[in-house]
Amino acid sequence: MKMLSRLLKEHQAKQNERKELQERRRREAISAATCLTEALVDHLNVGVAQAYVNQRKLDHEVKTLQVQAGQFSKQTAQWISMVEGFNQALKEIGDVENWARSIEMDMRTIATALEYVHKGHLQSAPS
Repeated sequence: MKMLSRLLKEHQAKQNERKELQERRRREAISAATCLTEALVDHLNVGVAQAYVNQRKLDHEVKTLQVQAGQFSKQTAQWISMVEGFNQALKEIGDVENWARSIEMDMRTIATALEYVHKGHLQSAPS
């Protein structure tokens, strides 16, 4: 009976050792899995954080570009207005020039007619 009791105790001791070994290995596996998961999440978070920073930079650049495009549009409208005003002024100068030529031609015609009349008057007058 002693032998059976001793064998039973040895068997129970070995079972307890196996359970402890199995429990230690389970804890180590859980710890390793947790470390791996944290490392993967950290790696992903770095990428996500970089994408977030890049997105914020892009948003800022888009806003800046929109402001600059609006300013450029206003400046372009001002330039177009100035060019149209300049073209109108050139047309008016051309109109004044044509008017001046017309007046000059009329004055020459009148001057020629007066000379003709004056010469005719001089020739018909008695000496």
